[in-house]
Amino acid sequence: MTQPKKRFDLARLMFGILFILMMLVICLWVVRPFILGFAWAGMVVIATWPLLLRVQKYTGGRRTPAVIIMTLLLVVVFVLPFGLVINSIVDNSGQLVDWVGKPENWHIPKLAWLNDIPGVGRRLYRNWQALSTDGGKALVASIQPYAGAATTWFVSQVAHVGGFMLHGTLMVIFSAILYSKGEAVAKGIRHFALRLAEKRGEAAVILGAQAIRAVALGVVVTALTQALLGGIGLAISGIPYATLLTVLMFICCLAQIGPSLILFPAVFWLYWSGDNTWGTVLLVWSCIVVSMDNFLRPALIRLGADLPLLLILSGVIGGLLAFGMIGLFIGPVVLAVSYRLISAWIDEVPEPTDELPDLDRELNI
Repeated sequence: MTQPKKRFDLARLMFGILFILMMLVICLWVVRPFILGFAWAGMVVIATWPLLLRVQKYTGGRRTPAVIIMTLLLVVVFVLPFGLVINSIVDNSGQLVDWVGKPENWHIPKLAWLNDIPGVGRRLYRNWQALSTDGGKALVASIQPYAGAATTWFVSQVAHVGGFMLHGTLMVIFSAILYSKGEAVAKGIRHFALRLAEKRGEAAVILGAQAIRAVALGVVVTALTQALLGGIGLAISGIPYATLLTVLMFICCLAQIGPSLILFPAVFWLYWSGDNTWGTVLLVWSCIVVSMDNFLRPALIRLGADLPLLLILSGVIGGLLAFGMIGLFIGPVVLAVSYRLISAWIDEVPEPTDELPDLDRELNI
């Protein structure tokens, strides 16, 4: 006796899909406050996992002390610098805006040391004197409104970075959890990728990890190196607030602005103060630190994965605009992972078969 053919129930299928989609949306809505922090933590853990294993080796193979050390290191490297800069700017924001808004605080220096520059010094000094006629009142009057507005906008943006501190705290907490359960989490992700796309899914996970480590090496390590070397130059030259300026330099390097925004004004301040010797020393040192970006970052990026620098720069700027300061870390990683996955998919060109038409013959070439 033949079994009756089962009827295809379209309504049941549609309601099942709608129910699954509804549950996914609700779950995403519930975990929405934690998504950025967890994504940041996952990227940090993937990038620093070899360092965790090395620390664990030095702690006698015990995972708990290694997790504690790595967690404290994350606080020192990521959370503490931003917190110091934010608190310092917010605490002094009123004084900064008042200072910028008062015309008596704006004056044009004489810069008589320009005459000592061989060749072009006298011409530069004459041009500067032409700009600073009548005490530079016209120049100051044209710059002051824009400077005041820019300062007020910057301070207002910094004053609303509580979200960044929240995500930073969540990043540290989630990172500690992932450090302690890293193998189990990695196994679960690989199994999910295998179920989703079989061997291609597992290969995509590996490519994603390589891209994350490449961004960490190219962006974060380069920023740390430039900031530390630049900070050493500031401290030796006698620049005040060298520690705070070093932290600002690290943030500028992460944002792909570079250390020149901090170093060259410091050089100008030394010359302005009459300390020409240390000004020259810091100028030479600043040129060395700024030029490191041209060869250190590409070399470090290629250690993890061969990624174009334009992609990293676009990710940093786009991430900053889309997610705020946390986008400095998430933006380039997302673009790098996507680039690697798309490149791998494009490279999987199927072998030509006899059934495919000859393109040259079809086009009569």
